[in-house]
Amino acid sequence: MQAYCVKCRAKVDIKNPQSITMKNGRPATKGECPKCGTKVFRIGKS
Repeated sequence: MQAYCVKCRAKVDIKNPQSITMKNGRPATKGECPKCGTKVFRIGKS
C-alpha cells in the first residue's frame, strides 16, 4: 500500500503498516516513510 509523504513530496510504500479505525469509524492505515522515517497516513480500506 502507498501513501503520500509530505517531506519527500512523493508517493511511497508504507513501512510497518498498521490498520486502525479513526474516531468516526472509518478505516485507515498508518506507518512510516521508508526513505526519511516521517509518519505517513492513508484513509480508506487497507
